[in-house]
Amino acid sequence: MNDLEGKVCIITGGAGSIGEASVRLFHDHGAKVLIVDRDADRLAKLADEIASDRIAVQAADVGDPESVRNFVDEAVDRWGGIDAVFANAGNSGVIAPLADYPEDVFDAVYRVHVKGAFLTCKYALPKMRDGGSIIITSSVAGLRGDAGVYAYITAKHAQVGLMRCIAKEAAGRAIRVNTLHPGPTDNSFQSEIEDQLGQIIGRDAGTFFDELIPLGRHARPAEIAESALYLASDRSSFTTGSLLVVDGGMSA
Repeated sequence: MNDLEGKVCIITGGAGSIGEASVRLFHDHGAKVLIVDRDADRLAKLADEIASDRIAVQAADVGDPESVRNFVDEAVDRWGGIDAVFANAGNSGVIAPLADYPEDVFDAVYRVHVKGAFLTCKYALPKMRDGGSIIITSSVAGLRGDAGVYAYITAKHAQVGLMRCIAKEAAGRAIRVNTLHPGPTDNSFQSEIEDQLGQIIGRDAGTFFDELIPLGRHARPAEIAESALYLASDRSSFTTGSLLVVDGGMSA
């Protein structure tokens, strides 16, 4: 079934594991997808692998307004409008006590997660067709607090507030706005976090997380992509202002 047949979608952070899985799934369901990421080489490789005239790429920094305006305009110029935006770009920060937490790291994490999502929505929403969908990747971290994870967790909470505000504004145009909350996912992004945490707790952090997840394992990127597809498609036609949690029960 082609749930996104003829739809124009923008996916930021599109060269990462969840982004790539979503790009492939959206494309398989009939979408035209503009893939946005800072890593131009990985973008080019992904585009070559999919080899479709329904795929385009643009290297961009989601924290820079001009970059964001450019990739939004690229989608409109190429395909005439936008139906779905998946604001998925992210970075991890560090784990450290509050008194020692580096301010430049805090700023860098907020720049990508909060300002990046804000700018993506700010410039895309006016160019979107009525009845579309905006998805912001938050995290299970946006539902809890943990000592030391000051930038990432607070940024993920902030994305929920941003989503709720935009959902109220966009509802008059039947544009749905929701956050997606993955739990620990089997990818390099999570591995970097677990490498830091493992040194702090003195044990394998991947196993530690699996013990916290009732389903007993990390998510696969393709599983998160399936949830993004639901929110991007008309299957979620009466879902807005919501938090879709895909964490194997970790936050239950």
